[in-house]
Amino acid sequence: MANLEQNAVVSPPVEQFDALNSINGLRHSFFLKVPGVEVQLERIEAVARLRKYHAAAISSLGYELDDVASAEQVHGNSVEFVHRAQGFESPVGGADGLVTDCPGILLAILVADCCAVFMADKKGRGIALTHSGRKGSELGIVSRTIQAMERLGIPPADIVTVLSPCIRPPAYEQDFAATIRRDCLIGGIPASQIHDKGICTSSDSNRYYSYRREAGKTGRMLALLGLRP
Repeated sequence: MANLEQNAVVSPPVEQFDALNSINGLRHSFFLKVPGVEVQLERIEAVARLRKYHAAAISSLGYELDDVASAEQVHGNSVEFVHRAQGFESPVGGADGLVTDCPGILLAILVADCCAVFMADKKGRGIALTHSGRKGSELGIVSRTIQAMERLGIPPADIVTVLSPCIRPPAYEQDFAATIRRDCLIGGIPASQIHDKGICTSSDSNRYYSYRREAGKTGRMLALLGLRP
């Protein structure tokens, strides 16, 4: 198992979602902007500066880096099944969505204006975590994620969906969150099980990183979702 080497590093501020907290056997968090860390850098450098804080965030949920499955995030619509963790720094190539029914694996997505879409079977049989920005939403990645969960035997009527904070009009010219919600409804997820607080990441520089606001040089929020072992 990986050594987190935290050295008393405190995990970032966090948001959690009541709809996911109500599901037995689930662990999740959406970790926010780390105060005082300079990240007006290109993506690789910015994420490297945040690594120890993200490691602390993973540890706070009871996992280690080796327990994580992350996605490469190429702004596509590839959804991959995860049967074993590859580690936080060895992402699943070409994937923007991850699905698993294996307890002990922690799914991870990094976002800064794009939406992290949390999906969980309300009966605890499986989970999915998807990176859906403008391009991924246009390509129907959320619909593909619903279909992937169906292949695990989870009907859309049993899927609880939460949209993370993401950029929205008027700060951004397209409302891809609306596309995500629409595709959830078309895919058969009940409206009562689709949760979105409507928060725009560009509107609060104290809590959220924003790719648009920072002109492409910024940090990343960390979305985590796992089934307890």
